[in-house]
Parts: sequence; C-alpha cells; structure tokens
Amino acid sequence: MRIVFMGTPDFAVPSLERLIADGHDIRAVFTQPDKPQGRKQVMTPSPVKQVAMEHGLEVFSPERIKNGVLAEALEQLDPELIVVVAYGKILPKDVLEFPKYGCINAHGSLLPRWRGAAPIQWAVIAGDRVTGVTIMRMDEGLDTGEMLAKCETEIGENETAGELFDRLAQDAAALLSDTVRRMESGPLAGEPQDDSASCYARMLSQETAVVDWSKSAHEVGCLVRGLNPWPVARTEFAGKALKIYAAGPAQGCGAPGEVLCADPKRGLVVACGEGALALLEVQEAGKKRMRVNDWLRGHTVEAGTLLGV
Repeated sequence: MRIVFMGTPDFAVPSLERLIADGHDIRAVFTQPDKPQGRKQVMTPSPVKQVAMEHGLEVFSPERIKNGVLAEALEQLDPELIVVVAYGKILPKDVLEFPKYGCINAHGSLLPRWRGAAPIQWAVIAGDRVTGVTIMRMDEGLDTGEMLAKCETEIGENETAGELFDRLAQDAAALLSDTVRRMESGPLAGEPQDDSASCYARMLSQETAVVDWSKSAHEVGCLVRGLNPWPVARTEFAGKALKIYAAGPAQGCGAPGEVLCADPKRGLVVACGEGALALLEVQEAGKKRMRVNDWLRGHTVEAGTLLGV
C-alpha cells in the first residue's frame, strides 16, 4: 500500500520500521523540525527522521501544515493511506479526507480513556492497572475518531512510564501492521467512542512534577513512576530541587513531607498524607543521579525535616 507516515518521537520508530519491513511503499515521512538538544544546543533530527534517512525515504519537516501546504505535497505523493503515530500536529480536514483509505492513528491508551498528549504517563500516574494501544480512524477532534483495533496490557506494579512507553511502542507497531493488512482486504467497521467515558491526558510540565506530600503514599509512588524518565517527580530539600526517580512503600506515619528516617543503612523514609514512602533513587540539582543510600552518605538529614517547604 502507498503510505505517508507521520511521526516524531521514539514511540513512533517501531511502527515506521514495521511498515517498511512489511513491504509497503512509504512515499514520504513527515516529522517535526530539527530541534536544539543537549548543553551545546546542537540541532538534532527527530528519532523518526533519523530512521527515515537511514532507509533513504523522503522527509518533510514543515513548521506549519495549514493553508493547503500539506495537501499540495500530498497531491504529488499520492498516498492511499496516511499513518500517524505521535506526530505532534493536528491535521486539517483537507488532509484527513485526502487518501483513499483515510488517516489512521496509533494512540498509546485504551480510548476513550486518556485522549491527548501524554496518555502513557497519565495512565501510570492515575494508578491504572491496565492500558494498551488503540488504532483509530482520525477525524477533526482530538483522539475522537472511530476505533478500528485495540490491544490491552497490564501495567507492572513497579513499571515506570519509560518502561511502559517502550513496550507499548512495540505493541503499536504490531497492531498497526495487522490493521493495515486488514484494510487491504476490505473496508473496516469502526467502533464509535463513548465520549462520556473519556478523560484527557494533558501535556506534562515541571509544575506537574512537584510532589504533593499530602497525597497518599500510593499516589505519590504512582507520580514518581509516571514521571520517570521525564520530567521526573521533584520536591524541595534545603532550598534546592531534589528529583525522585524511584520510590517504594514503607512503614511509618507523620506530617506530610516529614522525614521519618534518614540513614545510609536504612534509607530515607518520608511521611505522606496516608502511609509513608521510601525514596530509592534521587538527584540533587547540578549533581549525578544516585541511589539514596549513597546520597545520604554525603548529606546530613535530620528526622523531622520537612520536604517540599
């Protein structure tokens, strides 16, 4: 099938590679423009662009896709199908209606739950036990199109958003491959989404990452896992930001944010609104990420100290 692929981050890479391996005619790849990265702010192509270039595919990185610019390019490319995986731009109506088979999207949640930009992270933050991937036929709404296929997976008790991200990227590639194969055999019936069951996975920010110690230990633990590897949950210690990469349940009670135990042998235990949490891996501003026992050897933390104030 003649396909135009649209995607940007690592999550989209397995899907592009799978469509190439399946023998489809990838007419072009659309991705976000190169962005400055690292301390030296070197202009860096997206993961999808890097893979596309390795395969000799034509790549487009438009700053804007409205005003008929994208439709004009599609006239030349003549795709039968547009496949979108975490592209990062909303497609206008003229693009959605252009291909013979329309536009389909692989989304990292079980729609209609967690529509929006960060479905994988919010599923973990919310403490969901099950999530998955949905392939939908795109419409003008935000992740509101008819569902063509789904696959489910359990979220591990200690699984981070980064780990789940990698698993779902592979699941998306497999489900997308199967869906495109079935589309070649004939029209697919779509299942409408139940809007009343929807919720929105808003974009993550540094504000999202601030730990509210008045919440339960379970909720804070889910936040820590859901924000690893980015933007990483954080609190304040001695006037500086302290990132928390890993934490686990612990015994104890006290005022929210109160340090109950701080010892290199026993660890760092902090009281929450309900229960307590043992911090396992942290990073102080300007320092390396390390196990909390190693961090405590270089810091004096008194029991009774309040974090986040």
